[in-house]
Amino acid sequence: MRVLDRYIVRSLIVNYVIGLAVMVSLYMVLDLFVNIDEFTESDEPWSVLIGHIVQYYSAHSLLYFAQLSGVITMFACMATIARMRQANELTAVLSSGVSLYRVAVPIVAFALATSALWYVDKELLIPRIAHRLSRGHEDAAGTQSRKVAFVADGRYRLLSAIRFIPAEQRMERVLMMHRDENGGFAKMVEASAAQWEDIPGHPNGGVWRLTDGFESRRIQSDRSLGPSDDVDVQPVDVLECDLDPHDLETRQEEKWLAYLSSADLSRLANDLPVLSHRVRRAQHERFAAPLVHMLMLMLGLPFFLSRAPANVISDSGKCLVISGLCYLLAYAGENFVRTESLSALPAWMPLIVFTPVAVVLVDRMRT
Repeated sequence: MRVLDRYIVRSLIVNYVIGLAVMVSLYMVLDLFVNIDEFTESDEPWSVLIGHIVQYYSAHSLLYFAQLSGVITMFACMATIARMRQANELTAVLSSGVSLYRVAVPIVAFALATSALWYVDKELLIPRIAHRLSRGHEDAAGTQSRKVAFVADGRYRLLSAIRFIPAEQRMERVLMMHRDENGGFAKMVEASAAQWEDIPGHPNGGVWRLTDGFESRRIQSDRSLGPSDDVDVQPVDVLECDLDPHDLETRQEEKWLAYLSSADLSRLANDLPVLSHRVRRAQHERFAAPLVHMLMLMLGLPFFLSRAPANVISDSGKCLVISGLCYLLAYAGENFVRTESLSALPAWMPLIVFTPVAVVLVDRMRT
């Protein structure tokens, strides 16, 4: 059986590489075709423009892989079995007394291995380039300025800036409001500009060096009524903050939580309780996604692992319908359904709906 397993796995790897190259490349070409005008908005030379396109899609290829991983795995598995049926290799294997369930063992093991690749991509690779994924087509190099509107760090502080240039790691007209544990105003730091400085070994990785910076702190008055007019103003040249330039750039993207690792999500839930429901939703989506990928495979497998004469077109159509519905439900739950009270439900809905269907289809296989 080891010879059969090696043969199947070798075919799976070849089809997986083909599917990966074709689907990710097609995704890039379609995206480039739709958004080519955004790349060409600036009057930069073609050599620079091509560099920006390569820079943009080299980062987003990892994101495209994460989105298509389940589909690529299912394509590789279905293509391998279909070819074996077309060449009557599956018939020869079954004639030797091997059951269909035994043939499915290397296929399922391969799918689990590709799920591990997806996990490495989501947990290790994407978090490292999350700031690049937040850039639009027109700003692949991160040279355009943008606003920072009261971004919260983990110490009850809100950071704001009129202009933030990611490529220069610089902010202009900076304002940071310090709040107490009850959300009340404690003090405020203002500066005409702030430049990030990397400091090896620093807890935050570095500090913001301020230009014309000063700190305003309200002095509590002994009067029982009315606000205090006494304000203590002190010059300050350093702003220590949990938010580095990459964090600020990442949070400009609406789906920035999906770019963080599980450890970062857990830390964020503790630091910013106001985001707890969104973080919890992202955590459930992270855990449910590989299970949905395996469910899609189990939905399509019974249509191809069959003793009946090969009818690849008919079986492919049935597989496409049932697995496609599962994929669309998962996509809709991730991108369109928004609920705070049942934040985990959209992530698990494909499993709730289609797991009984997969059980019925696998049970009806004639082994």
